[in-house]
Amino acid sequence: MEITINNSQQKIDLPHGCEELIRKCVLAVSHLENVPDNSEVAVTFMDDEGIRILNHDYRGVDRATDVLSFPLSQPQGGEPAVIWQSADKQPLILGDIIISLETASRQAKEYDHGVDREIGFLVTHGMLHILGYDHKDSDTEGLMREKQRKALKIAGLNR
Repeated sequence: MEITINNSQQKIDLPHGCEELIRKCVLAVSHLENVPDNSEVAVTFMDDEGIRILNHDYRGVDRATDVLSFPLSQPQGGEPAVIWQSADKQPLILGDIIISLETASRQAKEYDHGVDREIGFLVTHGMLHILGYDHKDSDTEGLMREKQRKALKIAGLNR
């Protein structure tokens, strides 16, 4: 699995060990969802203003948010995406996860845990969105929360 990590903000330093944490979380979700090993995903950190602009441009919501996901393929009929490994073994680009490090830092304080735990939660949440999961109603929200809980436990971030 190729994981590209970009830090496009300068307001907050990334926590020590952040790259390894992201890798563990991406791989945990990938393991649970049987994502092919030749897949690629990008995780980008932005500040609140940068993510606000993306949120406005792509979702029509003019405020900062904690995480945005941009899957390369869209699921059909409300079901999670089905991922096939190509016969020619070409890399399968899953999409991009964008995280506001400012919002993640605030939320970590609100939830009384470390920024690393919050980043791990947002990475797993973003990965599940890339794979087609959503939380539009109580059933889909419950499924997504359970998958997040399992992935965080695998990554060593259970509560």
